[in-house]
Amino acid sequence: MSDAQREAPAVPKKLIRADSLIIVNTGNGKGKSSAAFGVMGRAWARGWRVVVVQFVKSGKWQVGEKKLAEHLGLEWHTMGDGFTWESTDFDETVAKGRHAWDVAKEKLANGDYDLVILDEVTYAVSYGWIDVGDVVDALTSRAATTNVILTGRNAPPEVIDIADTVTEMTMVKHAYQKGIRAKKGIEY
Repeated sequence: MSDAQREAPAVPKKLIRADSLIIVNTGNGKGKSSAAFGVMGRAWARGWRVVVVQFVKSGKWQVGEKKLAEHLGLEWHTMGDGFTWESTDFDETVAKGRHAWDVAKEKLANGDYDLVILDEVTYAVSYGWIDVGDVVDALTSRAATTNVILTGRNAPPEVIDIADTVTEMTMVKHAYQKGIRAKKGIEY
């Protein structure tokens, strides 16, 4: 991103209401999914119908955000099998990512949700599991009142171009760099 893109945007003199928004949380810093799940809680508090589709995380992982979503009665789909570098069957990993995209496309199109969170979808695109053109088509043809948040590093320029809000998380420093493992309640 250029410095001009990083600067705060000028505010138009007249603001309009949008039926829905596309939000992208990307970058190498921590907090992309956490920010999306913060919006998940806010949306639930407003009575919104929310669904989360996770592309990389495995059902074996007991993540706090899923426990919260279940407590709130939100729909949650953990579709991946974990970190790609730990995969014992890469063809299955790819198939799971593509299946997650099929589920996500249906959720975007059907109009049943006010908010669809596509957690770590950018990896499925950057790894070539799903076509960026298909993602752009699904986002731009989604149900009119369906808001969507996409998370993950390396958001493709085509997705950034159609997004309404893009936030790039920048890592200044991380506990992992000191050899500190992920902490329950903070990272998951």
